[in-house]
Amino acid sequence: MKIKTPLLNLCSTFIFVLLLHSSMAQPGTLGVFTNNADVGATKTVGKTTYDSNKQSYTISGSGENIWSQKDEFQYAYRKMTGDFILRANVAFVGEGVDPHRKIGWMVRHSLEVNSPCVSAAVHGDGLVSLQFRENPQSDMDQKAFAMTHADVIQLERRGDTFIMSAAKMGERFFEEQVSGIELGNEVYIGLSVCAHNPDVVETATFKNVRVIVPPKPDYVPYRDYIGSHIELMDVATGDRKIVFSADNSWQAPNWMVDDNVFTVNSDGLLYDFDLRTGKPTKLETGAAVRNNNDHVLSFDGKQMGISSTPPEDGHSIIFTMPRKGGNPKRLTPNGPSYLHGWSPNAKELVYTAVRDNAWNIFKIPASGGQEVQLTKTPGLDDGPEYTPDGKYIYFNSNRTGIGQIWRMKPDGSNPEQVTFDELNDWFPHISPDGKWIVFISFPRTVDSGQHPFYKHCYIRLMPITGGEPKIIGYIYGGQGSMNVPNWSPDGKRIAFVSNSAFLNY
Repeated sequence: MKIKTPLLNLCSTFIFVLLLHSSMAQPGTLGVFTNNADVGATKTVGKTTYDSNKQSYTISGSGENIWSQKDEFQYAYRKMTGDFILRANVAFVGEGVDPHRKIGWMVRHSLEVNSPCVSAAVHGDGLVSLQFRENPQSDMDQKAFAMTHADVIQLERRGDTFIMSAAKMGERFFEEQVSGIELGNEVYIGLSVCAHNPDVVETATFKNVRVIVPPKPDYVPYRDYIGSHIELMDVATGDRKIVFSADNSWQAPNWMVDDNVFTVNSDGLLYDFDLRTGKPTKLETGAAVRNNNDHVLSFDGKQMGISSTPPEDGHSIIFTMPRKGGNPKRLTPNGPSYLHGWSPNAKELVYTAVRDNAWNIFKIPASGGQEVQLTKTPGLDDGPEYTPDGKYIYFNSNRTGIGQIWRMKPDGSNPEQVTFDELNDWFPHISPDGKWIVFISFPRTVDSGQHPFYKHCYIRLMPITGGEPKIIGYIYGGQGSMNVPNWSPDGKRIAFVSNSAFLNY
């Protein structure tokens, strides 16, 4: 660490203790944070409250400013080491007094008023800026964004580089970054509110708060896994709730028929997760104990198709079995085959398979028989899913050089491209009423021919009739996040998996 912090004498230490207000001792949980405090000599003690049901924060703070060599603000924080990603939806409460009031993420070397720090800040007048102080003797500096009035902000640390991403909800991130900011391995991270007026208290709300620790840079996909959060999202509002966390890999919630239960995969086994108990229960799959994340319930909820790797095959094969569990019946004679959808009448299954070294889409009768190839293009065709009326199969394809959503008739005829922008799109899922599609989107830099783990992703929503997709979720995940149908039966929520090596929620 190269921070040049002068030694504190007894007097300055005493002053610092006074400046750190006693709001630290609030009773009750602070969610992902361990404490809260007023940094600096604020006239009014700030407050942080956490709503455990909504998993959201309300923070009130006073303070003259976060600038120059003296900061004053309310801070909900914890200590962290290494690299991390901080993300939240942020909003001021009320019109406020000073246009320079600030809310956002703050990373600090210490709780001293002049600590080296990096801040992802949104101001009352709409200014969005990446602010930073390199050492205690330096004034705060900033990089202002071209966009304004962001309500989704993200701050990522990669060594001594800090990357701020900001967006208006529903739109893509804009980005600024600064390097050479050495705060030490262990830092304070947290949410901040500053009134920019010592006589005023301002309040802000923070929801969808996530503290994410990515895998190590040299991790090996399909061998080195990090932890998982199973999350629910209200599609209309974008509000999210973590309902289950584990330090191993959980993937692909499939949610149909029963509003309280969906099926998930972990370590080769399938589980029913019950929202009423908050617990998973192992589903009996007989000899199929090497199941992957391509399992799908039939529309009527009576049958389940699974993708599993028998030892004698060494690659994924599709099986069917009763919804409540039982001995699976082999369906596809060849592999690798990865299930993605049932026809609404439960007579056919549609899947992605590797044949002749190419990824294409096939269907097969549920009673068994000959598979029928529906696509034949170079590259990757994947994620096929029927619409509830059975008129179309939606899928993703990189036949144009980038992953996009397509659709075709159930016999494979009349393929039509559905999305047309610069993002790589995967795994379209159609709402129960057949009016909407959700899918996961990766940056252009992600290889469209792969199934990537642990990336920055968007969850996007668009009308099935077409139009501009809208971002409804900003997540860290990828493979396993939403590989199979994930709408709730009433079409109001979706289930998905996000990832982090840090799970203290």
